[in-house]
Amino acid sequence: MPELSVIVHGPNTQGRLAALLDGLAAHPLPDVEVIVAAVGDWARETAQGHASELTVLPLPAGTGDAEARAAGAARASGRWLHFVRAGDGLPAGAPHTVAERAAELTAAPDPVDVLLFDHVRSTWQTTGAPSPDGLLLARTGPTAVVLDQAPQLLRLAPLLGNRAVRADFWRAHAQDLGTDDEPFAAYAALLHAGRVACLPHIAYEHREPRPESLPRATPQDRYALIDRYESLLARTSPDRPGAHAVLYDVMVQDCLRTFARSPMPEAVAREFFRRASLAAVRGRPEHHQRPAGFEGVRRALLEEGAYTRYRAFQAANRTRRTARSAVRTQSRRIGAKFHDHRYRSALGRPADPGLAVFSAYWNRGIACNPAAIAAKLTELAPRIHQVWVVSAANAALLPPGTDHVVPGTPRYWDVLASATYLVNNVNFADAVIKRPDAVHLQTHHGTPLKHMGLDQMRFPAAAQGIDFAALLARVDKWDYSVSANSHSTRMWERAYPARYVSLDHGYPRNDVYYTAGAADVRAVRARLGIAPGRRAVLYAPTHRDYEAGWTPRLDLAALADRLGENTVLLVRGHYFYGGAASPLAGLRRTGRVIDVSCYDPVEELALAADALVTDYSSIMFDYANLDRPIVIYADDWETYATTRGVYFDLTAEAPGQVARTQEELTEILASDAWRDERAAKARAAFRRRFCEYDDGRAAERVVRRVFLGENEQSLPRPVPVDERKPAPTPQEADAR
Repeated sequence: MPELSVIVHGPNTQGRLAALLDGLAAHPLPDVEVIVAAVGDWARETAQGHASELTVLPLPAGTGDAEARAAGAARASGRWLHFVRAGDGLPAGAPHTVAERAAELTAAPDPVDVLLFDHVRSTWQTTGAPSPDGLLLARTGPTAVVLDQAPQLLRLAPLLGNRAVRADFWRAHAQDLGTDDEPFAAYAALLHAGRVACLPHIAYEHREPRPESLPRATPQDRYALIDRYESLLARTSPDRPGAHAVLYDVMVQDCLRTFARSPMPEAVAREFFRRASLAAVRGRPEHHQRPAGFEGVRRALLEEGAYTRYRAFQAANRTRRTARSAVRTQSRRIGAKFHDHRYRSALGRPADPGLAVFSAYWNRGIACNPAAIAAKLTELAPRIHQVWVVSAANAALLPPGTDHVVPGTPRYWDVLASATYLVNNVNFADAVIKRPDAVHLQTHHGTPLKHMGLDQMRFPAAAQGIDFAALLARVDKWDYSVSANSHSTRMWERAYPARYVSLDHGYPRNDVYYTAGAADVRAVRARLGIAPGRRAVLYAPTHRDYEAGWTPRLDLAALADRLGENTVLLVRGHYFYGGAASPLAGLRRTGRVIDVSCYDPVEELALAADALVTDYSSIMFDYANLDRPIVIYADDWETYATTRGVYFDLTAEAPGQVARTQEELTEILASDAWRDERAAKARAAFRRRFCEYDDGRAAERVVRRVFLGENEQSLPRPVPVDERKPAPTPQEADAR
């Protein structure tokens, strides 16, 4: 019996069925069956092209969604059902991911009826945009719950495609779940479920059709929206107050959104408002508090049935927004003219050869390659004055006495206009003009596994919001580009085509991995509270372009319990999420899970760790310099590679062992597999390829070449990888 039945249903909307079936056929799985409830001749003909890989159920044109789903479910033999509209999509590997999690739930002692997972959204304008659901799924956690424990799950996008349902559960409630209206079938599934589990992975692509391509909604369609919500609310009150309150809020928000955004004739609008008002009054939970601000006013007017005043409120709000926007626009124009005049005047003066401006990670502070270069510059050329660009929020965190400027201030523009040297590991603002006598040093902040620059254009989730013409204009300002290995050099030249000179000198930030001594390693571990003799494992996952926030991909408490008292987990969330390491809350009480998301510099964490666990983060390339074990946790590799694009197959060329599930990772770390001979051989090959130029003198080479003007031939050559001596391991440090 297959674990999962994927039921593709409906007509071949906009010809998208072929791509969906091609993807499913390309990755057949023994624990997944595919059934196509093909509505109409076009869908049938398309599906029959894959008849050897799937089951085709031809259905006559005009068959409704509910009937098509029912036909597919009747034929299905899987323990779980996943309903996929023929016009939607499935990321590569998604059925396997869902089937694996479903199998775990099937084996659990307490039955789970619904498995929820994340999705991406596509429209006629965009492809693969992250949904807002990821953070909510992550916060709920991996443990199965009853809906009353997590009623916020009713706020997830009401799609059948972002949830799998247990087959027996579906059949037991077929009458309620078998509605043509998919959102309400999705809500009903949660309300009927005994227990619900979450999987914070992307496993569905929801394609939203252009509204103008859909049939016009009739007045009865509008009114039916309210009726269906009231039917759902009747199932939750008063015995399920939490679910009732959340569903009530969802209903009111949806009604107000429909009223505001859906054109209706005046008579229909009045009747819709009247019915929505009655529903808001009838369904309002006892002691329910309206939100503050404009939303609270809207709800109060709706409950009062004050149609005329609501329309007046809408008009006043539109007028207020227009006026405020005009004031802000005028203020920006005046300020921009003033700063532009001052900036251009400063650009007319000679550049200061004794002034260098540094920035890192979008003005976060002193960090990464720019920090290592600045330190070496102080040693070799103290005559050059250094100024850091730092945001106002981070300025207070700078070491005392650090000369700095805040973006947008008058001195910021003066310094940028006057400096001969501009150093950054990202890019300066578009408004910064590259004067001919200035030197722009681009240091980058990682070795590229994922596609970068122009290579992102083919991957909408990664390219979203990027102005590639503006990106190239910024790249054209570079004079030098720092590289850690020849792979990076080739990829930068491909992703950022321009006339800059590649400095194949190594990453300055990695110098510490060769210059740190036993005392440095012991000191860092002491600061982190790691007792001598305990194993420290650094877990540093990267971000996903298709997720709204940090989604913990491991049950850290369970992992810590399995690894025992002698192992400490150092967990570092990606800096893109700022303080979003909240999923770690509550795990620190044992001292075996330490949140180091805000600990800087990250190089010290690497020195303190006996091993690294990561997914696709560039930290693996840096950590490899230490010649310590690395384990790759690639639970969603196919999804990541498909949506982001990668330069090589990490699972085939990993720096050590590769785990695809938490159980595999636990087994690797609990045994000696993390540091066995096979892992050592893989790490050695990885180091030779990606630690090519790092030997502890990268910062010196960069400073001598860029700031002191020495030619390439006079610089110290990198020591061969096999001849380098990295910093001592924690065990070696304790022994000294």
